Amino acid sequence: MNEQTAVTGAADAMDILEIMKVIPHRYPFLMIDRVVEMVLDDSAVGIKNVSINENYFQGHFPRQPVMPGVLIIEAMAQTAAVLVVRTLGAEAEGKLVYFMTVDQGRFRRPVVPGDQLLIHVKKIRSRRNVWKFQGQAKVDGVLVAQAVFSAMILDD
Repeated sequence: MNEQTAVTGAADAMDILEIMKVIPHRYPFLMIDRVVEMVLDDSAVGIKNVSINENYFQGHFPRQPVMPGVLIIEAMAQTAAVLVVRTLGAEAEGKLVYFMTVDQGRFRRPVVPGDQLLIHVKKIRSRRNVWKFQGQAKVDGVLVAQAVFSAMILDD
């Protein structure tokens, strides 16, 4: 990736090891497996492969496992955090990104083991260290959740 791309263009896809270099989340709370598209300072698409082995399925719900909606929103936030850190550059790697607001959250259908979430985030605006995004999660092209959220990036 050249410097021009790093500032304004498309960034390369990221695997789980690259994601863990830029955000501090770890199992069992790392909610994205891959970033497949990214336009720095604009948008990103992440993937979460939902497995029956996820620890939350033990209690949510044992007879009919459903991924908690708040974790879908967390997956949106983590996708956005990767975008923010990549946009800001190496000095932002490992910094913490804290939720500030979640608005217009909607859950359209349950997400179950075997589903693959495609998480789309689009920057609405940023001012200093506060970023606001629109997020959508889809399974097989069908919208399953959406939200508008903002976060602040800080040193840990």
